[in-house]
Amino acid sequence: MSFALYIAKRYLRSASKNKAINIINRIASLGIVAGSMALFVVLSVFSGLKEFSLSFSTAFDPDIKVENSIGKSFSINPQQERKLSKIKGISSYCKIIEERVLFRFDEKEMVTHIKGVDSSFGQVIPLQKLLYQGNWLMPQTNEVVVGYGVCQKLSLGLYDFNNPLELFVPRPGKGAIDNPDEAFNKTTLAPVGVYAISEDLDGKYVFANLELVQNLLEYPSNQIGSIELKLSAQADEATIKKQLLALFPEPLRVKNRAQLNDSLYKMLNTENVAVYLIFTLVIIIALFNLIGALIMMILDKKNNLKTLYNLGTPVRDLRRIFFWQGTLLSVFGGLFGLLLGVVLVLAQQHFELIMITPTLAYPVVCSLENAAIVMATICILGILASWIASSRVSKKMLD
Repeated sequence: MSFALYIAKRYLRSASKNKAINIINRIASLGIVAGSMALFVVLSVFSGLKEFSLSFSTAFDPDIKVENSIGKSFSINPQQERKLSKIKGISSYCKIIEERVLFRFDEKEMVTHIKGVDSSFGQVIPLQKLLYQGNWLMPQTNEVVVGYGVCQKLSLGLYDFNNPLELFVPRPGKGAIDNPDEAFNKTTLAPVGVYAISEDLDGKYVFANLELVQNLLEYPSNQIGSIELKLSAQADEATIKKQLLALFPEPLRVKNRAQLNDSLYKMLNTENVAVYLIFTLVIIIALFNLIGALIMMILDKKNNLKTLYNLGTPVRDLRRIFFWQGTLLSVFGGLFGLLLGVVLVLAQQHFELIMITPTLAYPVVCSLENAAIVMATICILGILASWIASSRVSKKMLD
């Protein structure tokens, strides 16, 4: 153990004869503890809010999606499907077609998206968590699953065979339309299920069988809109994306879950950074107390420092005494504050102390990443504050 560190530990454990200096030291310590605790709690809260928000917006999002960058659809051949199924790390995949269409029910109309899915869709997206009422659609039928918002707007019920749900899709082609009745492909649908996620998503999609949507859009059986994939738990996403790009070259593109919600992720991350900077400023203000406490300690120990200097201790080592004292105070104060923050966050997770609604607790996430950010912030700023304060020790002061 170095001489400076040994003296710093002695100063840290022992109280000063001056009561005012002891009070200042306690205030500085409490500031560090409170700052680190507050920073961890706030980061945990925003992590919880981020996860809570994304749980709604990404309810229908796969782990990876392959889509066309310049059009609505592309063709996939049997050889590509065989290679796709052999890629290590892909748990399952589903072929998708999505199109904006017109729905009509009992003289009410609504324009929204129909999403054609194959029989593997339930292996990519957890359907049981999404269904609010009814059942999922059966393959090779005209059954559909609609959103709760669609049901409300069209006054739609399940298994209402007397009033069918009608679907109209513009017929592809060029030139003038001579007969308005021939401008649309249309069919009748049988709603068998309702999903409920959020207000935005509940009015966005109507799920149908892939073959039905292909026939309405006059697509061949190998033409699809996108491929949605679910990865296994140990899958390497970067490696799989490279293999997919090799299998599906340009103009196809491969997106992960974050890229599918790029604007939402950017907004949430920006808010997180802004809150972090605000609370870091609070910690910086609290560390001014540490600088003041160290300077007061230097003045209080001035005679001791003169004795050590006269015995041959260089000024550099005398500065290190207070540098180590401030650093140790920051580290231990940060650890204690972090421990208190972890206790508060875990208490909120398990006992639901603060509620948003009578049935919904305030979401928080206790993560090692946030703990590392807090300790790194406290240590860096504490070292900087200790260096500033210890630089007050000079040969001129000792003389």
